[in-house]
Amino acid sequence: MRFTVLKFGGTSVSTAARWATIGDVVAARRGAGLLPVVVCSALSGVSNELSAAVDAIAAGAGDPDAVVASLSRRHASLARELGVDPAVCTAEIDALLRVLRGATLLCEAGPKVRARVMAAGELLSTRLGAAFLAARGLAVPWLDVREILVAEESAGEARHFLSATCGFARDPAAIARLSGDVDGWLTQGFIARDRGGATVLLGRGGSDTSAAYLAARLGAEACEIWTDVPGMFTANPRQIPGARLLRALEVEEAQEIAAAGAKVLHPRCLAPVKAARIPLLVKCTEHPHLEGTRVSPDAAGGSAQVKAIAVRTGLVLVSLETLGMWQQVGFLADAFSVFKAHDFSIDLVSTSETNVTVTLDPSANAIGPGALDALEAALRPVCTPAIVQGVASISLVGRGIRGILHQLAPVLRLFEEQRVYLVSQAANDLNLTLVVDQEQVDRLVVELHGLLFAGKAKDATLGPTWAELFAPAPQAPNRKRAKREGAWWAAERDALLALADRPRFVLHGPTLDRAAEAIQRLSSVEAVFYAVKANPHPALLARFAAAGLGFECVSPGEVAAVRAATPTDRLLYTPNFAARSEVAAALGAGLRFTLDNLHPVEQWPELFRGADLHVRLDPGRGRGHHAHVRTAGATSKFGISPEQLPALREALAACGARVVGLHAHVGSGILQPETWAETASFLAEAAELFPEVEVLDLGGGLGVPARPGQRPLDLEALDAALTAVRRAWPRYALWLEPGRWLVSEAGVLLARVTQLKRKGDLTYVGVETGMNSLIRPALYGAFHDIVNLTRLDEPLEMVANVVGPICETGDTLGFSRRLPATREGDVLLIAHTGAYGRSMSSWYNLRDPAEEVLLG
Repeated sequence: MRFTVLKFGGTSVSTAARWATIGDVVAARRGAGLLPVVVCSALSGVSNELSAAVDAIAAGAGDPDAVVASLSRRHASLARELGVDPAVCTAEIDALLRVLRGATLLCEAGPKVRARVMAAGELLSTRLGAAFLAARGLAVPWLDVREILVAEESAGEARHFLSATCGFARDPAAIARLSGDVDGWLTQGFIARDRGGATVLLGRGGSDTSAAYLAARLGAEACEIWTDVPGMFTANPRQIPGARLLRALEVEEAQEIAAAGAKVLHPRCLAPVKAARIPLLVKCTEHPHLEGTRVSPDAAGGSAQVKAIAVRTGLVLVSLETLGMWQQVGFLADAFSVFKAHDFSIDLVSTSETNVTVTLDPSANAIGPGALDALEAALRPVCTPAIVQGVASISLVGRGIRGILHQLAPVLRLFEEQRVYLVSQAANDLNLTLVVDQEQVDRLVVELHGLLFAGKAKDATLGPTWAELFAPAPQAPNRKRAKREGAWWAAERDALLALADRPRFVLHGPTLDRAAEAIQRLSSVEAVFYAVKANPHPALLARFAAAGLGFECVSPGEVAAVRAATPTDRLLYTPNFAARSEVAAALGAGLRFTLDNLHPVEQWPELFRGADLHVRLDPGRGRGHHAHVRTAGATSKFGISPEQLPALREALAACGARVVGLHAHVGSGILQPETWAETASFLAEAAELFPEVEVLDLGGGLGVPARPGQRPLDLEALDAALTAVRRAWPRYALWLEPGRWLVSEAGVLLARVTQLKRKGDLTYVGVETGMNSLIRPALYGAFHDIVNLTRLDEPLEMVANVVGPICETGDTLGFSRRLPATREGDVLLIAHTGAYGRSMSSWYNLRDPAEEVLLG
């Protein structure tokens, strides 16, 4: 029997549409004479929910009935979409409830319990999938993968149950077991059993690894990894739409790209297919017709070249300094034994005569509270240690890097003004890695990618860009127009062209109105305060006041701008590191004040006497589209950390102030609706210390999709999540502070083309304004859609970098953009500039930034 193994991840099994694709793929493989073995993950988000349930048990706060009821509702909802009986999940639901109740009763949340609980996600999803495929007439029986995959013995209970490994030698018994008269088999990823029959997990990336184990054991023709992106790319395509599809890779290259930070494949899945000489294919469930990436077990050689840029963030750098290490026998052994004793796996290493510097990757290390302090103390007898957090690695991956170092010289000049903590050239000659400050990574990667890949011709390795894959085909004009019909600026094209006699930001009034109406339809939220810093245009402020929104201000200037535009008193004042005089003026004016630090209330208590305050807390972990907008965690300057709350209570009591509201904001550009429910839960728990709290202010950060293929924030899911919070803590009102979400889509920047330039394979299109008007691409590496408004309906015929007139290399508004045949005088439109466009502009180079006007 000729097998093929197909793995489908969480997003690929969470909707009826994706299951229909799975059914089509199974039928196609069977029609080609292959017997498909389908390996499925849990529904998207379920594993996190189950893990949180075990954490709650460990904290003595478990509610097994609520957890199981939530999971049961979600799987029943999908069952109805699939047209199958939800009762197919009953046995697994009942088993999960028994395990959770028992664990809660015994306060038992160890690795063995965690493994059994988390296995439920895969067992439930595959029960639904098997019933669906059967209803489609496919004979694809449900298979418990624990019958096939048996874990090897591991040292330590946690590793044994939570990060198990299995053998992957060819298994004649398994081949015989699955060689039946069927259309395929449906089974689980992520789980296996030990020799005693207990359930174990295969750790992070376990579903990919499960598929690779099964492919090797069955001697499969191929191992197919179906995911939410159409292959591996030269960079993260959700950050860089100009990223190129990698059509073919050697196993070692794919492993380096995955290990260096790419999330498409887990590195552990490649060893089994390499050993069995099985090709691995990366395909996209949402777009099954796209070619994807083929990872070949045959080392084909080929010319030396960089094939990808991979990034890992959140790394920890540990520097070991001592004059005594030079030519000292055993220094590294002594130092590294300390890391081993503290259960740290070292990642990158760089050495000199007096220093060894290493990195720790949090994805491979559990870096709990106090763990780094304990490591530093243990290292002191051996050396002088220094620990730096908030760094990131940028890896240039490809075969034969040493042979092309001279070609990389122009590329490496980008790091001239960066603090480079470590440089590592891999011993296998497959990557060159630099460790830098994390806040610089997004911008550097955008510029690196432009230098390395922009303008390169397609070949057997480099395929189309992400933008090309998802752009309307030139030969399908109706489809292209349909895409533009959803954008307000397409309907207002003539009016916009008339306004383009000079660089202009244009705001669209009806789009602002629709956004305000949409956010106020959230039944779970009592009040919405617009974050004025996103855009303080007077007409916009007046419009939002008329729509019933309040205003969140961070400076006296913003307060003045709001009061000049509208007489509203619905103001929140949330300054950060403000001077005493500013705090005194705000409190004296009776503004609703948010305290962001202990210093003011401890050092200036007389200002706060008898005041009702909101307090901004730091949940400890930030989120968002760039390091500069993640506003929580130790490296963020915002908020009061939870361990400071006793001191806060004491200081407030001393001056007779009351806390009536708690506030947290974790970052910007967030598209996961559960984020604000998590923030609300954090604040509700903290509110137990402040009995007079009435309001939980969840901040803003609602994400706006800007790149091709990005899904918008699901407001209904956000409302449902916050409604659950209201039910759990009905005494608190919930507030939101959106900024960018309300105004981004409503704004565009218009600029005329001034010149075109060709340099080698690169084409540059210059426009009359740049980073002086829109600094977000240079500052954050932010993506903004760019279209030629003059030639909106013409075919896309060129790829170009769109640049401005500012005397800075970073003055690039967009890399590798597909445009029609563009000419001098054409008007380019840069979308999603309603937020942080004009409000962040400058007069750099003494060039006037674009003015801003309201249309409609």
